[in-house]
Amino acid sequence: MTCYVGLDVSMKETAICVVDETGDRIWDGKSRTDPDAIAAVLARRAAGAVRIGIETGPMTVWLWHALTERELPVVCLHARHAAAALKLQMNKTDRNDAFGLARLVRSGWYRPVAVRSMDTHRLRALLITRDQLVGMSTALINKIRGLAKTFGILVGPGKGGTFERQVRATLPDDPVVAALFESLLAMLSTLREQQLAIAKQLARVARQSGACRLMMTMPGVGPLTAVSFMTTIEDPHRFRRSQDVGAYLGLTPRRYQSGEVDINGRISKCGDRLTRKLLFEAANVMLSRTSQASALKDWAAAIGRRSGFWKARVALARKLAVILHRMWIDGRGFDPKVTAMA
Repeated sequence: MTCYVGLDVSMKETAICVVDETGDRIWDGKSRTDPDAIAAVLARRAAGAVRIGIETGPMTVWLWHALTERELPVVCLHARHAAAALKLQMNKTDRNDAFGLARLVRSGWYRPVAVRSMDTHRLRALLITRDQLVGMSTALINKIRGLAKTFGILVGPGKGGTFERQVRATLPDDPVVAALFESLLAMLSTLREQQLAIAKQLARVARQSGACRLMMTMPGVGPLTAVSFMTTIEDPHRFRRSQDVGAYLGLTPRRYQSGEVDINGRISKCGDRLTRKLLFEAANVMLSRTSQASALKDWAAAIGRRSGFWKARVALARKLAVILHRMWIDGRGFDPKVTAMA
């Protein structure tokens, strides 16, 4: 019998609901959050399932790949879109959520989310870990500077080995305080070593990838930005137009239009935060640090003179995303003479 299934996943148990072609509930229950256990329940209760809906979440990638390997028709729904439909229900329970997901996939009123491969998620894990290590290093440096001021020590500007030498050169004679700062500096050194090791690993990945090598022909785009962009998009052909990549990464303004009201707000900041941040950094490098002339840089500089550096950087970051996608599709390196690639 043709049926549709909704899975509401939690850490220990997953609520399962099966509905028929008219949307009526056939069966509901719970299973351990384990692919084998869920597949066994579906084999008994929903052998003719057309679609199995699961919303995005921490365990979605693992379950989606495991159930897909078992040849089950799993579709992934964006949690925010699913929430808009599920909130129409009077009571929020796991049982009701699974019922709502089943009816949602039956109706077809959803846009499936592309689930990245496990290889891509491994690279994303490296990128995210490196970003966290950078944040931890920055926080630790600020903590060292703050503690030093308590003892009348003012650490001058500098980073890396310069910062550590300055701290050690100004340590007080107090053995307790000196030991404290040495332990903090040792922690900082360990964080930097791990950060550097991951950066080298990602640089090797970028050198071995033809797509990344193409992207790195653009000024300001290094291995980290190239790998992050590649793993975020993964399949460039899933975008009908290169311009859609800007919106996908949250680099286009929000819009509210109703009647005579039409407001363009700030950028949406949807999509991958890390890739968006790296594109901002690449735009900043192109505008401020590279001496290579290009029509794209002149275009962004003109926006800066008109509307300010911040808006110019946002506009350039969006343009970089669009052009990087076009370069990837066409297999062409960066052309400094153009501001867009057809």
